[in-house]
Amino acid sequence: MLIYSSIGELQTFLNEHKKKNNSIGFVPTMGALHDGHLSLIEKSKELANVTVCSIFVNPTQFNNPKDLEKYPRTLENDTKLLQDVNCDVLFLPEASEIYPQEEALEVFDFGDIEHVMEGKHRPGHFNGVGQIISKFFDIIHPDYAFFGEKDFQQLAIINRLVELKKYSVKIIPCSISRADDGLALSSRNARLNENQRAIAPIIYQTIAMAKRLRGTSSPQEIEEKVRNEIHKSSEFTVEYVEICDDKSLHRAQ
Repeated sequence: MLIYSSIGELQTFLNEHKKKNNSIGFVPTMGALHDGHLSLIEKSKELANVTVCSIFVNPTQFNNPKDLEKYPRTLENDTKLLQDVNCDVLFLPEASEIYPQEEALEVFDFGDIEHVMEGKHRPGHFNGVGQIISKFFDIIHPDYAFFGEKDFQQLAIINRLVELKKYSVKIIPCSISRADDGLALSSRNARLNENQRAIAPIIYQTIAMAKRLRGTSSPQEIEEKVRNEIHKSSEFTVEYVEICDDKSLHRAQ
């Protein structure tokens, strides 16, 4: 596996492959890799001739500085995992390489989908996501880019970004990877203590319950039942429960 921290060196390598009409697959990550990330790498290797994975903890998508500070960083293990699945290229840029001081940050208008659910509770987060993904697309010019469906609102933002910027990249949604107890794999799971990890699957169990209620209860009734079920545990505080249209993210009526 080749490792690049320089944009210029990465582009020189990729340009040689593009001259040969080799397709480029791209998997953007913030590191602390798990089997969910690796499944994206494997999907890319199925579709593309060359797979690039980036590890970059993007500061512009953290509206909470403490969250940025505490984000798990496990570069040595991440590198080994990528080597084990035969990733072709690891891109490891510094923040100064991605965000030169003299360059103004682009501001996107993603419309309503930016201001509901996660966007409502993390103002500026999705604009930061748009900034880093736009940067990476401009650097790498991938033919395919792979994103997990766990971050469903983020996936909607990425699709809108492709429309706004008229990128030619094909966005490939990939199914959620889960632990045996149903908990969706996430880098932030590493921050859970033993008790928190033990009860975290309640979230998945409750979502599964909501799915079973479809057709027998209204969206509003299901949302209320989900809130009540999760609040049975004092460890949880529900920020939002919304049943939405999968394209517009408007609340279902």
